[in-house]
Amino acid sequence: MNSDSKPESVLREFDRSLPMALLKAREAVMRKFLPSLREHDLSAQQWRVLRALMEAPHRDASEIAERCAILLPSLSRILQNLERRSLVRRKPDKNDQRRSLVSITTKGVRLVEEIAPISEERYRLIAEKFGEQRLSDLYEMLAELIDCLEDDEGELS
Repeated sequence: MNSDSKPESVLREFDRSLPMALLKAREAVMRKFLPSLREHDLSAQQWRVLRALMEAPHRDASEIAERCAILLPSLSRILQNLERRSLVRRKPDKNDQRRSLVSITTKGVRLVEEIAPISEERYRLIAEKFGEQRLSDLYEMLAELIDCLEDDEGELS
């Protein structure tokens, strides 16, 4: 190798790094959604929690963490913030006092309903730019990627 050439690498080209491509795609998508969340003093993680709670009347914290891809210690802080703002409520599970069930409050539902039309408009714009079918295919491919990697978890570590 001379001083003008780049070092040989065993790594793939940086532009072909799957984690980087997914991260850049996530950032591009989130730039469309973050302004409306910030207007309501919500982080992306807080929004994910509220959205998950809209689909089930009560969820255990570990269910929320898994569904929203948030680590439990982070979720604990998020829930404290949302509870302080009266957007969620926690109560002990009748069947297991060690667990608490989290539910969205009426105030939380109203906030989601206020943001939802803006969020749906962003989805419509993304589908319009990227293509409805391509977006649908992307959802399917990402789900397949997740499934195949979760199936092989022991092999890849």
